Amino acid sequence: MTDTPHRQTRLWHDRADAWLAEGRIDGRAWIGGARVAAADGQTFACHSPIDGRLLTQVARGQREDIDRAVAAARRSFDDGRWARKAPAVRKRILQRWAELITQHKDELALLETLDMGKPIQYSLSVDVPAAARCIAWYAEAIDKVYDEIAPTPANALALIQREPVGVVGAIVPWNYPMIMAAWKLGPALAMGNSVVLKPSEKSPLTAMRLAELAAKAGLPEGVLNVVPGYGHEAGEALALHPDVDALGFTGSTRVGRKMLEYAGRSNLKRVFNELGGKSAFVVFDDVDDPVRAGRTVAQALFFNQGESCNAPSRLLVHEAVADAVIDAALAEVPKHQPADPLSPATVMGALVDEGQLRSVMGHIDSGIQQGARLLAGGRQARADSGGHYVEPTVFDHVQPDMRIAQEEIFGPVLSILRFKDEAEAIALANGTDYGLQASVWSRHLDRAHRVARALKAGTVHVNQYDEDDITVPFGGVKQSGNGRDKSLHALDKYTELKTTWIRVG
Repeated sequence: MTDTPHRQTRLWHDRADAWLAEGRIDGRAWIGGARVAAADGQTFACHSPIDGRLLTQVARGQREDIDRAVAAARRSFDDGRWARKAPAVRKRILQRWAELITQHKDELALLETLDMGKPIQYSLSVDVPAAARCIAWYAEAIDKVYDEIAPTPANALALIQREPVGVVGAIVPWNYPMIMAAWKLGPALAMGNSVVLKPSEKSPLTAMRLAELAAKAGLPEGVLNVVPGYGHEAGEALALHPDVDALGFTGSTRVGRKMLEYAGRSNLKRVFNELGGKSAFVVFDDVDDPVRAGRTVAQALFFNQGESCNAPSRLLVHEAVADAVIDAALAEVPKHQPADPLSPATVMGALVDEGQLRSVMGHIDSGIQQGARLLAGGRQARADSGGHYVEPTVFDHVQPDMRIAQEEIFGPVLSILRFKDEAEAIALANGTDYGLQASVWSRHLDRAHRVARALKAGTVHVNQYDEDDITVPFGGVKQSGNGRDKSLHALDKYTELKTTWIRVG
């Protein structure tokens, strides 16, 4: 019998029900190569944003747990059980890990959807494959990255070598738990470091399961440790820890500032912040296809419920083509109504928790109060489900000083600002504290190139949005941070350069 969408939905629900009935979701930390409870036995409840059901109790990691994890990482680094393995051996272990992630894709995808609320079709087709590709790609990079010999006089030999930095702390957000973890773990482990990972308390479950799979692949104990917990407890303890040599953080700009403060208060560890965004999607009057532009901005924004730091939440459109672009964006709204995340047909799921729902609704209320014109949405959805859903929302005639034009909402809320000429478009696009991504739509390459150069953003897309690959860096400028994930450039964050000068003869 061919699976119908209804039957597939039932199968996902049945599997989830069985997991919960059997208590199969393990919320314990992963320290020193084993699942462990928090040192003081404390836990916190992990509820699904889909329907509010309790998934499990999660270990509430605090300072003592971070101390245990950092000590395990330090031992594993200092004795060389990973750092001094031959590159080919590290490569094979990480490749095997990537293979295991792929083999367990159904399990990981269901865990991710239950924990975070995103549609199961995207957990399966995007999140799990992207995490596996990231680990596999950095595995391949291990024996492709060479050290250097400086151009010295004939009586000297100067070697410039990359060495692992040591113990790396990684703190990742709740919106793409597996992908964000892989972006940190891939390059850090490829370079021979040991890692302590602190996942978000809002979606911690797949991180511990990834660590188990890494151990099964052959990663030595202590090399990867995962401590769930709250940011003000486990996260702060990790960032302040004097035996952590570098810290990779992805999250809000507010917390990113704290990471820099913690580094200054402790051991001046290097901090790489990948922070928020308020990305501008700029459509000029010479756009080749205004309908495609409008469709693209809506699809990109509503993806992952708008819970993406690079979401194109500001549509800047030339007044001559505004109607066509906006009509095309509005045509996407009925297609993105929130629905059951465990249905393969669903394209927009639940917000991660009640707090995020309140935050998004607060921004919607502020848009209405400040005079923006609400074209679509604006209400909570599926309230009787027990979960946290909001309608895709579109505001027109947004002014640049409004909250919805300046603040990162992290929800499916599109703000439309109109402009008259190129100079005004650039000024509007650059008129926020953020600089993560942007997009330029024009049929003329000279304009697209000129405007792309003028935009303060880490990535500028031209006549598309969010086309991506592991080979290119991801990160921003201004208050979007200084970190770069992905590509070979990410390796620089997790290595030290050492010069060895040898006098010859």
